[in-house]
Amino acid sequence: MSEYVERTFVALKPDAVKRGIVGDIISQIENTGMKIVGLKMVQATDQLLEQHYEEHVDKPFYEGLAEYMKDGPIVAMVVEGVHAVDNMRKLIGDTDAREAHPATIRGQYSHMSMDHADEAGRLYRNIIHASAEKDEAEKEVNIWFEEEELQDFEQAHEQEVR
Repeated sequence: MSEYVERTFVALKPDAVKRGIVGDIISQIENTGMKIVGLKMVQATDQLLEQHYEEHVDKPFYEGLAEYMKDGPIVAMVVEGVHAVDNMRKLIGDTDAREAHPATIRGQYSHMSMDHADEAGRLYRNIIHASAEKDEAEKEVNIWFEEEELQDFEQAHEQEVR
């Protein structure tokens, strides 16, 4: 694998699953030329979330975040491609849907702003997570997937996008 080809972790959160937009989001990821090398539906546990969000466990918002992430199944993915970490972050858009460009996943499917959620006393739901940095991606992939769950294959169009 080239030094530019990376793997990153992506989670389609319970609100994406419940809204039935998983297929649309997966299509957008695949349309970029990146490939999904790991895919499963998971019900998050406290232990899994504590590992994933270890830096937030003691923060006041963590309990609500964990509640949100356990509210239904999560579609966990490992996505591979050239600069996959940065490119996935661009594709999903700003964390605050109000700031997300309309062409991004959050810009298309998220509609609640963080301010509105806070004012309404509601959990902020933003459909998707993608690792922010290479080190974070490696850590998150290892939390959510065993090595044998990841596939190594070549897509027909890889010569064009790699």
